Amino acid sequence: MTGVPLLTARTAGRHALLVELSDAEGTAAFHAELLRRRAAGTLPPVEEIVPGARTVLLDGVRDPEALARLLAGWEIPAGAADEGAVVDIAVRYDGPDLADVAALWGVAPHEVTALHSSRTYRVAFCGFAPGFGYLTGLPPELHVPRRATPRTRVPAGAVALAGPYSAVYPRSTPGGWQLIGTMPDPGRLWDAGREQAALLTPGTRVRFVEAEGAA
Repeated sequence: MTGVPLLTARTAGRHALLVELSDAEGTAAFHAELLRRRAAGTLPPVEEIVPGARTVLLDGVRDPEALARLLAGWEIPAGAADEGAVVDIAVRYDGPDLADVAALWGVAPHEVTALHSSRTYRVAFCGFAPGFGYLTGLPPELHVPRRATPRTRVPAGAVALAGPYSAVYPRSTPGGWQLIGTMPDPGRLWDAGREQAALLTPGTRVRFVEAEGAA
């Protein structure tokens, strides 16, 4: 698998295969290639493809061992992880941790807006709560630690940072991420009445746009 080291591919039950990769970038590229080949009809039948931070679970596989042998010979093209649909999310950069994040980045608080909104993110995987996507795309120098003391309540729509990830809380919940802004319409993130309930799914690219009328 050129450029994307596949560390292990082991069965996880009679009809599942768990693939472990070396890093988040390799996982993203591998996941994108799985989706591309499934859409093209060149991937053996797989019912579910579930990425994690450094793993991808393939469930509903007829012959996991045969699929593992097939995957070992794959070559992943450059840019495979940059082909997902793009979702724009409006943000008011008014979070209670904005000044703390600015200090960690060594910039003025108003500069956090430009730094955070000037790049395109990618949903690496989902978890924690329905509709909660872990977004990669921050360079290492902008990674921030979680709060030393988590909050007992983070409001729905909070735009947050922790480690290498950005995220938007789809519902009110406890949490320890650094809050830098607010999404005015968090109901978009999860709607059980929609055909695809989650707005942000693995592989989706995300752009944060300063909300109109924001100070």
